[in-house]
This record gives sequence, structure tokens and C-alpha cells, in this order.
Amino acid sequence: MEVDRSVRKYPAHSDNDRRPYLVRSHCYKSRKQQLQQKSRMANLFITLCIFTFIITVKAWTGEIHGRVVCDVCADGSVGPEDHVLEVCCIGAEVAVLCITKSGEVLNYQAFTNSRGIYTVAETMPESERWDACLARPISSFHEHCTHLGDGFSGVKFSYNHVSGYSHAVKPFVYRPASIPIYCG
Repeated sequence: MEVDRSVRKYPAHSDNDRRPYLVRSHCYKSRKQQLQQKSRMANLFITLCIFTFIITVKAWTGEIHGRVVCDVCADGSVGPEDHVLEVCCIGAEVAVLCITKSGEVLNYQAFTNSRGIYTVAETMPESERWDACLARPISSFHEHCTHLGDGFSGVKFSYNHVSGYSHAVKPFVYRPASIPIYCG
């Protein structure tokens, strides 16, 4: 008995399509499903456009740093007897106040690191970047070097720098309550 190979087991939609009818009906979406998919794709496109716009808002980064020193001999110059006020129980605290281009006042608190350096840094939109700042010493945690140098309560400066610039503030100087004999 010879088998007729031209007979199909399932009805097909065209001569070129020999897939079963049930499989074909599950592969193609209804008109409603196609419209829903197009709507989802349009929403995704709009979301990506908005996200791209947000990312392209120009960011700005600024940094302020300075050093806090103990002028052991209270002679107004840094010599071999002087040392930085570093972290780990004998550091110093510094406050930095900045006003932005939009008028917002930002208050930062910084502590010296192991090299006696404090740093304040921030990234923000270009339109809200720092305009002017005031850096001032708050306190020294050193047991002997606790008196702030002569009439030096802070440094005010304009911050008209491009993104990524680091502004150096002159050192804040603390002095001991009593000057050692070897300074004489």
C-alpha cells in the first residue's frame, strides 16, 4: 500500500505555509494585542526620551580643601616643630557654608584626615552650583593646641570655577595655650 504524501494533517493558510493551523493561530496576535504592543512601545520610547533628557542635564562638581595646623611656637610660620591636626582623636572640625547660583545656602561639616586636610565636595546641576563660600574653623580636638590663631575666623571666597576644579583655602592655625620652653 502506497502512502499519499501530499495529504496534509492540518489545514494550512497557503500553499507555502505547511504549519498546522493551531500553531499558526497562536503565533499571530489579534488586532487588539498589536495595538496594545504598539502602545507599550510608544510609552517605552517616550520614557527613554525623558530619561535621556534628564541625563543630559549638565552636572557640575566642585571641591574645597584646606589644612589645619598646630603652630606650636605661635610664631606665625610653619616650622619643624609644628604639625597638622589629624584625625583619630586629635583632629579639627571645619565648617563650609556656600550659597548657590539659585540662592540656596548649603552647610557642610568636615574633619581633617591623617594629613590634616579637610575636603568638601559635591556634584549638582550646573544651574545650582556654588557662587560664594565661607570656610571657617570650628574646633580643634588636640589636647594642647586649642586656641585659634590671631583674629582669623574664616575665609570668604567666590567660587567661579569650572566643574572639577578644587579650591584650596589657606591653612587654619591653632596655637597651644602655653608655648613650650624650647620655642624661646
